Amino acid sequence: MSQKLIVKKLSKKYGSFTALESTDLILNAGEIATLSGKNGSGKTTLLTCIASLVRPTSGAVQIEGFDFYRDEVEFRRRLAFVPDTPRFYIELTAWEHLRFIAMANKILDGFSERAESLLENLGLWRVRHDYPHHYSRGMQLKLGLALALIRPFEVLLLDEPTSALDRQSQEVLLEKLQELKREGVSILMSSHDPHLIQDSGDRHFEISQGMLGEV
Repeated sequence: MSQKLIVKKLSKKYGSFTALESTDLILNAGEIATLSGKNGSGKTTLLTCIASLVRPTSGAVQIEGFDFYRDEVEFRRRLAFVPDTPRFYIELTAWEHLRFIAMANKILDGFSERAESLLENLGLWRVRHDYPHHYSRGMQLKLGLALALIRPFEVLLLDEPTSALDRQSQEVLLEKLQELKREGVSILMSSHDPHLIQDSGDRHFEISQGMLGEV
């Protein structure tokens, strides 16, 4: 089984405070791993360091052998990250956001059909021409998921993806995760939901005071 994501001795310090202890993690193709821990335990720090949105104090992250600092373009092309509070451009509608992502990734062929399917499944089709800052938090999270899912990737990072989703949208997401798993995508997802952890993960990790362990 091929290794998609390799994390080696990744750590993060803010002054004298250690937010993430030295961490090793490997995810194989078609593997879903869940991550739990108390608020402030280091879950988001780990995910944002892996996604290279926060520069780690030490360590390295590779996706299919590509390192962010040596191969940024190839690294980012293979990674999708959905934070618990997605951010949007205030001047773009939801539909324009999706089209922008498709254009940036040069995947405009069949865009309209893919986008319509995603927005229909997530319950956003009727508000596709609205601006995301008018959305509720749950709707914003759905759009964040759509922006990730509209393009191809090899590794998907999700930070509390169901925290503001209704039951139907949770089921849509779980079905999509299983589809991605069958396609060989590696997924790392943080959650406080014990049912989500039990039902969706192949492996489970817990983090406490910045220390990661598999359980």
